[in-house]
Amino acid sequence: MAVWNLPRPAAAVVLSTRRKRKAILAQVLIAALGLLLQGEAAAAVTLNCSNPNAESLLKALEMSVFQRKAIRPVVSLQSPTQVNVSFTLYAILGVDEKIQTMTTFIWQVLEWNMEIVQWDPVQCGTHNISIPSENIWVPDILINEFMDEDRSPKTPYLYLKHNGNVYYDIPVRVVSSCTMDIFNFPFDVQNCSLSFGSYLHTANDVRVSMGMTAEKTFQAAKALMKTKGEWELVNIEARGNFLNTTDFEYDEVVYQLIIRRRPKLYVMNLIIPSAFLMMIDLFSFLLPAQNVDRASFKMTLILGYTVFLLIMNDLLPSSAETPLISSYFAISLSLMVASVLETVAITNILYSSRQYPEVPPWVRKLVLHYMARVVCYSPRLTHWPNTSKKTVTLNPAFQGAVHEIKDPKEAGPQVKQAVLQLQKLSGDLQCIRQYLDSHFHKGENEEVWVEIGHILDRFLFGLYLFFLTVSAIIFIIIWATWHTATTD
Repeated sequence: MAVWNLPRPAAAVVLSTRRKRKAILAQVLIAALGLLLQGEAAAAVTLNCSNPNAESLLKALEMSVFQRKAIRPVVSLQSPTQVNVSFTLYAILGVDEKIQTMTTFIWQVLEWNMEIVQWDPVQCGTHNISIPSENIWVPDILINEFMDEDRSPKTPYLYLKHNGNVYYDIPVRVVSSCTMDIFNFPFDVQNCSLSFGSYLHTANDVRVSMGMTAEKTFQAAKALMKTKGEWELVNIEARGNFLNTTDFEYDEVVYQLIIRRRPKLYVMNLIIPSAFLMMIDLFSFLLPAQNVDRASFKMTLILGYTVFLLIMNDLLPSSAETPLISSYFAISLSLMVASVLETVAITNILYSSRQYPEVPPWVRKLVLHYMARVVCYSPRLTHWPNTSKKTVTLNPAFQGAVHEIKDPKEAGPQVKQAVLQLQKLSGDLQCIRQYLDSHFHKGENEEVWVEIGHILDRFLFGLYLFFLTVSAIIFIIIWATWHTATTD
């Protein structure tokens, strides 16, 4: 019965039933095709070798495996490929604090399984075979911190085992970014990370895990590291991590390389010479300021210290952060400049005090009494000068002779001439007396200023020694505490 002979409602029902049957038939055909493809894939797992030699195995691989190198070697693309990542640190080539990079040389090992490959070792004559890496699918595992072009040596071969496991060992020269803290230079410890992960494949396609524990990685690195450069390896830590972006999630393994700078070079070339120059400047206070040009000696020291800093500037790390040793040099230079200013002031007091006014009473009391006791200085003057004016009296015998002459008119010409001579001589004596009073007063005032200069010199020397000792103790405590903390 034709559909067009039926009534319209009945014809619609028949057409709907036929469409359902066609849809069911299409689903059955798709499922059968999928089973057929799975059967072909499963059949492609085992390789058949005509002879137990490498030529037969290689021919079988070319026919069934090498042609599929463009896709992941899995039976179902829904299943992820497990990649085990491990490495051996062979050398730390350098650390650049200015651009915040670390250069290392590692042996990177990648291991994964090809589900579509396996063979009978007896039939094919070998358990594994080395083949060019370009002939099979290789995971795109990269180091996320990589900052430079890849200048690593090329290794074109890898091992393929009879059960489908792949072993790919490659040397890699890594220039990686590293956030560095150089505050405690040259006793600093840096923590740099190497993150191994797929560049393109998400966590649904490629899973990354550690092929070797962090402890074994550290022990292998300590046993194989040949370089004895500026940096030494302290420890290696590892952890798994998921890198989340806007649309995807990536699996990665993060290794933390903890390295420590060997400070011996910088201690011998920076800290010890600077300490010696500071000691010379300190002992220069023992030079007698009245007999030796102490200021010229200290200026020579400052010039030498400045040249030393310019020469050693290449050894200091260049970074936006100021290291603690720069503060040490700045404080040392500041103390040397302060010692020069102190020498200039003391020299001026000792040599120009004749033009100074009389010592104020409060200065005399503060310096000559209290400050002298603080610095344990014994003044050479047993008594301080009395500034009151002195009076000069005539000889009593001469006074009596003068009083006998009551009226100059009664005296003779010779007496009158003698009186005039005596009056002139009295005026000259008055000038001499005033000059001697002024001279002795200035001399005694100068001696007081000299005593004040010696006391201030000793006091400022003690102050200089105090600041130098406190600064050195603070720097030593900070460096020792940091070094102990990082060692533990």
